[in-house]
Amino acid sequence: MRAMAQAPLLQLSQISLTFGGNPLFDGLDMVIQPGDRVALVGRNGSGKSTLMKVMAGLVEADQGARSLAPGVRVGYMEQDPDFAGFATLGDFAAQNLDPSEIYRIEMAAEGLDFDPSLAPEQASGGERRRAALAKLLAEAPELMLLDEPTNHLDISAIGWLEARLRETRAAFVLISHDRAFLRALSRATLWVDRGQVRRRESGFDGFEEWRDTIWAAEDEARHKLNRKIKAEARWAVEGISARRKRNQGRVRALQALRAERASQIKRQGTAAMALDAAPPSGKLVAELENVHKSFGGRVILRDFSLRVMRGERVAFVGPNGIGKTTLLRLITGAQEADSGTIRRGTGLEVAIFDQSRAQLDPNATLWENLTGDPLMRVPGQADQVMVRGQPKHVVGYLKEFLFDESQARAPVRALSGGEKARLLLARIMAQPANLLVLDEPTNDLDVETLDLLQDILSEFDGTVLLVSHDRDFIDRIASTTLVFEGEGQVTAYAGGWSDYMAQRPAVEKPGAASVGASAAAPKGKPKAGAKAGLSFTESHRLEKLPAEIARLEAEIAKLAELLSDANLFTREPVKFRKATEAMAARQTALEAAEEEWLALAEKAEG
Repeated sequence: MRAMAQAPLLQLSQISLTFGGNPLFDGLDMVIQPGDRVALVGRNGSGKSTLMKVMAGLVEADQGARSLAPGVRVGYMEQDPDFAGFATLGDFAAQNLDPSEIYRIEMAAEGLDFDPSLAPEQASGGERRRAALAKLLAEAPELMLLDEPTNHLDISAIGWLEARLRETRAAFVLISHDRAFLRALSRATLWVDRGQVRRRESGFDGFEEWRDTIWAAEDEARHKLNRKIKAEARWAVEGISARRKRNQGRVRALQALRAERASQIKRQGTAAMALDAAPPSGKLVAELENVHKSFGGRVILRDFSLRVMRGERVAFVGPNGIGKTTLLRLITGAQEADSGTIRRGTGLEVAIFDQSRAQLDPNATLWENLTGDPLMRVPGQADQVMVRGQPKHVVGYLKEFLFDESQARAPVRALSGGEKARLLLARIMAQPANLLVLDEPTNDLDVETLDLLQDILSEFDGTVLLVSHDRDFIDRIASTTLVFEGEGQVTAYAGGWSDYMAQRPAVEKPGAASVGASAAAPKGKPKAGAKAGLSFTESHRLEKLPAEIARLEAEIAKLAELLSDANLFTREPVKFRKATEAMAARQTALEAAEEEWLALAEKAEG
């Protein structure tokens, strides 16, 4: 008998929504099925977050229907949760849980590295968002909606979250700028583009090729339409002298063609970002010898030595709060070491991208933030800014970074995270520099802007110091990766994140989430039920690993059967390549899982 198709968890039918007088969606249809793992992608400002809020039932559409299957719970990770009435982050996260389920919050708190006993008013924005993420995971709804869940998470926490989402049976929809995260988890892609939502039954890997194919087809269709309009317009003009009475049907068809062209929505371009390298610095950028740095009794660097030469791209990787930004400040001279020597090169022209966006005045307008910068001010010209040695009108320069003219006089606090990042890039790219210090530059940027930033950095003649938790971006940029391992220990590895993963000692291979985990002090006593010598999360992981190992072994067996076909390579080369890559990935994952199980089992035994 044929199995009955499962009813969708969520269905949107003929959704229309207008914001600020402009239609955001019109006649949108969308379905989320049980088990869906969907990447929701699109340019900043395309409506991804609004669409997710419609899916969550938090924004009501002007027209259309939202249908939810009976008994299905939808969980939405709030970007700015309301903590009013809650004494601690843990109380907020556990508000909908039975007392017997509180352990889920403790597990999430350990994996995400936040303190559930912390009062909301003492918590940072990142800690609040982690509490919101813990709340969603602990409630375990049938459909999870996650809007930028990796923002403010370090690589260790991202690895933990990735593992949790990989294991869940719930459906989920993800908005994220982290390409490695999306590639690892998604099985389908929803692309929001100029009010239209397209679905592709494949994960994020390959999205950019699919998008470019669609855009190329659009460009070809537009080119054909323009040629047809041009030909019909020539006939309309020349036909006046040839015929007393023109073919009115053909004239109306020309008018329809012009209306069709006018109705087409132009794609938003990419930001016109550019870097102008200052005259080269000396060959040596910075040299640190036996540097020691502590804060409040906690060792940040212990006998640390490093030499940075002109043109290097150095990535700084490790848990939040471990000292990556402190090392940047030591290199640039913004802080001094407790002991050791630091020698800085000659002729350094430094541009700094600050993760806290402290260089931006939130209450001032975009216009004021640019013209108020002493390095950009043009004397006697209130509407001009100096951009790489040339005066430009403020609005014109803002347009190069995809800001509308109406935004020029708006306060910075009204901008989205991605817009603030673009405005800060506009400031630092206005001045020539030979040393770029980029502290979390990828947060909130869309894929197209990330690609452009990567291209610019690749062509930049100077030196780049990069702090990031974006594994894909590190792979694309870094020539050296500094890994902060805790207790003042920092180790240098050649290459990017993937190179580090291949080079690190075998004892560290239990998984990406272990990176830097030793740096975080354990919170409180071992949880009840944890095996001797293991934390609560380690004990839970030890119980889950046998099933994960069995699943990987079964997948490897299926792939081996597929690859046993001697003619597969010549008959279906793409399928052969993907199967080979999948086999290698699963064999690596199996080896890591087996090593992790062995390490945890030995630890549990004493």
